[in-house]
Amino acid sequence: MIRLEGVTRRYRSAAGERVALDSADLEIARGEVFGVVGRSGAGKSTLIRTINRLETPDAGKVFVDGQEITALNPAALRAARRRIGMIFQHFNLLNAKTIAENVAFPLRLEGRPAAEVKARVAELLERLGLSEHANKHPAQLSGGQKQRVGIARALACGPSVLLCDEATSALDPETTEDILTLLDQLNRELGLTIVLITHQMEVVRRVCDRVAVLKDGRIVEQGATADVFLHPQHPVTRAMLAEGEEAFDASVVPAGARLAKLTFRGASTYAP
Repeated sequence: MIRLEGVTRRYRSAAGERVALDSADLEIARGEVFGVVGRSGAGKSTLIRTINRLETPDAGKVFVDGQEITALNPAALRAARRRIGMIFQHFNLLNAKTIAENVAFPLRLEGRPAAEVKARVAELLERLGLSEHANKHPAQLSGGQKQRVGIARALACGPSVLLCDEATSALDPETTEDILTLLDQLNRELGLTIVLITHQMEVVRRVCDRVAVLKDGRIVEQGATADVFLHPQHPVTRAMLAEGEEAFDASVVPAGARLAKLTFRGASTYAP
């Protein structure tokens, strides 16, 4: 569904050249929830923005659904982007417009008939639990509600891919869980391919089928989420997982006793 081949992105300034993405190779299957994780500055946002060519690679190729995104002219790129929705950490809503107008915005840019726009907006607001907020403005909503508006807007044109750029980083834990549940539901019900970047290992654990770990613009580890979490190979992966472990008071363990950690794969288990 999505394939990156040797993708490199450099930024140049008076201070010199910085490589944000270094020969990245990645393949994401149709209908998969794929996580990209790494510390700040690892290149996560650059990677996800090459998929819809908000960032144009300096080298390499990007394919979405068999089409080489990196080879498209401006008109063809605009058409391809209709199949790729995107949501952002800070929502990027139009504050002067109502919630319904925000969701309608990409449809109106496409020149859809007014009746079709109205029906599609009503459908999306109902699906996302926002119908009662249609005539409000973003400033009147909570962070979680704003992100739901962002998701509704991203789904407006019926994309097959949803890119999530740190979509839960600005949210509290309870709202984060709510948004992750929603993304999981949309993946199952609509067959969306979701690419999710985050620095929160628990987000990856909660919702992703597979994961790639970035360090200094390079993919240093990737695989099924369970395999990467249970058998991390790279020091960065191990360090990030260790930081995410819940603190445990070792003083409660009797002297000479053995402390064991049990990890379960899936929702239930029948054998050790």
